[in-house]
Formats: sequence, C-alpha cells, structure tokens
Amino acid sequence: MGRAVAKILCENLGGSLRLTHICNRNVESKKQSWVPSNVVWTDDVECVLKSDAQIVIELIGGLNPAEQIVRSALGSGKSVVTANKQLIARHGPDLLHLASSKGCQIEFGAAVAGGVPVLPALRTGLCGDRLHGIAGILNGTCNYILSRIENARIPFSEALEEAQARGYAEADASEDLDGGDARAKLGILVLAGLHMQVEPESIRARTIRAIDAVDFDYAAELGSTIRQISRADLKENTVFADVGPCVVPTESPFGRVQRNLNLVLTSGQYGGDVAFLGAGAGGDPTAVAVVSDLMFVAQSLAGGGGRREVASSVSSAQISSDFETPWYLRFFVRDQPGIVARLAQILGGHRLNIDSLLQKPGFDKASLPFVITLEPCRDSLLRPALEEMSGLDFAIRPCLCLPILR
Repeated sequence: MGRAVAKILCENLGGSLRLTHICNRNVESKKQSWVPSNVVWTDDVECVLKSDAQIVIELIGGLNPAEQIVRSALGSGKSVVTANKQLIARHGPDLLHLASSKGCQIEFGAAVAGGVPVLPALRTGLCGDRLHGIAGILNGTCNYILSRIENARIPFSEALEEAQARGYAEADASEDLDGGDARAKLGILVLAGLHMQVEPESIRARTIRAIDAVDFDYAAELGSTIRQISRADLKENTVFADVGPCVVPTESPFGRVQRNLNLVLTSGQYGGDVAFLGAGAGGDPTAVAVVSDLMFVAQSLAGGGGRREVASSVSSAQISSDFETPWYLRFFVRDQPGIVARLAQILGGHRLNIDSLLQKPGFDKASLPFVITLEPCRDSLLRPALEEMSGLDFAIRPCLCLPILR
C-alpha cells in the first residue's frame, strides 16, 4: 500500500502539499526513479519526526512500533493519517484525545473498508443523526471464499486455496477466517458511529471454516445465502456485537454482495438506513482513502480548522452477544431411528421451538446432513442445548449454528 500512496502523491500533488520523506526498511533497495529527487529517503523514523513535516502517514500496520511512532508524531504536534485498524480499534479514543490536546488531527478513513468512504461519512455526513445500529461485510477474503463456495459448490478448502492463489488471502489466513480482522474493524465503526469504546477481543468472533457447500443448498431452501456479517446494535448502554457467518436473505443487500466487495449498513434514529458498497481492500482503493484523509488534513491546516474530536464524547459500553434471532442448526449424523426425536426432546427441554426441518435426499446415510431451524430465541438460551447435543453418539460433526438475519 505504501508504494500506491507514494505513487498517487508523486503524480497528483500540487499547491502547498508536498511529499518530503519516505521512511522504510532497507531503504536503498526501495528507491524509485519516479520519486522526486528532493524527497528524503531514510530508514530512521526520527529523521521524519524531527523534521518540519506537518503530517505523518503511518502504513506499517500492527501495534509495534506503529503505536509509538503515531504517539510521538501527535505529541510533537504533527497530524497523522493511518490505515492501521488494530491501532485505532485498541487506542482510538486515546489518540484522538492526544491529537486534540496538541492542536493536530488523526484521520483513519482507510482503516475500515478502505475503498468505501464509510468512516468519513460516519464522522461527518451522518454525525447529525443518532445511530443505533451498524452491520457490514467487512472482510473481502471471507466474502470471496463464501461466494465461491456458493457459486461453484466447491469445498471450503478449495475456495481458500483459490483465494490464496489470487492474492485475496494470506498463507495464514486465520485472522480473516476466524473473524479477528472483521471485529477490529467493527470496533472502529462502533467508535466512529455509535461513540462507544469497545475492546475488539470483547466482541465474539465465529469462524467460517465449518461452512460446507451443503449449507448453501439448505440456505437456498430458505431463500437465503451465507455471509460473514459484523453487526453492532446499541441499546441503552449495552452494545450487542458479533462477527461471524450468518444466514441472510438472497435478495437482501448482504445477499447480493459477491466476491471481495465490502458493504456497510447504518441505522439511525432520524436518517433511517444508509448503505455503503465498494472495494474494501487492495492497494489502490485503500491508497485513495489514505490520500483523501491527507488532503482533508492539509485543507484543515491551511484553513486553521478541522475536526476536533474529544475522547470525552466516547463512552464505555457493556458488550453482549446475546442477540435474539431465529437460528439455523446443521447436523451431520450417522443415520439411525430416533435422531430427530432426540434432538427435539433436547430443544424442548430448553424451551426452544422448532420452526422447520430440512432434509435433502441423496446423501450417504453414514454422513447425513440435515437442518433444523428455530424460532427466535436468545443466544444464551440456545448455548446449553448445543452443549447437550454435542455429546450425542450419532453426531459425526459438531452442530453448525448460524443466526438467521431477516
């Protein structure tokens, strides 16, 4: 991404905005002929921090050493533009407060859905509304994999290998597949849109690894498909938040999003629902978001104004994953008499109501998939039933439990 940002800056900058330094490791091997000769190349970040540059762009990622660099820059009165989702998710309010106290700014529009200007919209265009809900497809890797399983009915492992071959997934894609990336982004959206501070680790993240091609067959029976959804609802002082695969209507905005696109939906008290759709990742779309933030800061400096967000406007929130929704339960079993009766007994014992039973013909009786859907109930009521069902001797895989969003 750093190369893409530098390219845009060198090709399009004009007026009072000028690229002064590029700091990188092994800097001699990174030099490019298209960078103006008056730009200083260095591997010493102190060279940048001690210079008269007014804005620092941080594209290192992670927490170390990015956090110290950003704090040092803000502490010296330099504004910062960053795409670092982990940094903002964990330390956003503190860094906003530091920037405000030093009369400078920190902008992070590229940290979530880089090619979609959702964060600037939350912080400016929608700031007059009172938002109470945010939901989104925030991870292009997961959306690509799930879309491929849906469209080609291929195994999860094959879809993952294809995503890796195309550069959509890392060799170790755990952060994407298991929801860590999406929940860090959701934490930033909660901060920017709901004005609540949450630790990303406090948001439950569920993996997409257990999704099978047969799940898309059964979802289709329900007029639905499956997507990794990040969602947060604010009710009084509690943020109900969750990241993971969900069953969504095929004709809904989420159901129509294919491949590696991102989608964010906001719900407001006055403005209703607003949608943002576009390329969520990739060097060029994210670089555009970084440069847009840079130009906003530069205009603010030139005009002597700008956003002045104070950490005191952010409240701490209780976090809960206890959503009340209908549920999709998929089982793989060794076929034998009494399976459905036993499952119904367990569900009834926990006061859970079955809505439908789906069983498609033609599967091996030694590994038979079928689905039970439940009427709406709290997550906390369902969990004990799932634990009891996990010990049944006819189950050959753990039950896949997905919320059904309508």
